[in-house]
Amino acid sequence: MSLRGVAIVLAVVAFGAFAALNWAAITTPTELSLGFAQVQAPLGIVMLGISALLCALFVVYLLFQQAGALLEARRYAKEMKAQRELAESAEASRLAELRGFLEAEIRRLESQGAAGAKETAARIDQLGASLRETLDESTRTLSAYIGEVEDKLDRTLARPPG
Repeated sequence: MSLRGVAIVLAVVAFGAFAALNWAAITTPTELSLGFAQVQAPLGIVMLGISALLCALFVVYLLFQQAGALLEARRYAKEMKAQRELAESAEASRLAELRGFLEAEIRRLESQGAAGAKETAARIDQLGASLRETLDESTRTLSAYIGEVEDKLDRTLARPPG
């Protein structure tokens, strides 16, 4: 029980003890004026009755207050649930959009890589062909030089010494 509840219980018990200890004074009849008439009644009982009525009205007011707060809390909970579902669906939509974007980027990068690989292979083939041409040309030039050297050697060896 909360501190407030304990305080209320203690106040009610103290009030009840006060009424029990002073019951004779509370039940003593006196002449009361109602404004338009005079009546004979115990003032303490009348005041206890009015206090009890006010307490009952206060309890009813608190019950309505609590019921209103509970209904409002329930409405807020439903609203929060709807907002949470909306946020989750938006997040799922964003994730799906991101997934699609990433897949498109991966496909684009793969096609770029494949195009780069084809371009590199074509360049390597071109360089290989160029190297073969240069090698063939060098071979022909070397063969021509060797042929000249052989020719000179043949002429030099074919001449009589002398």
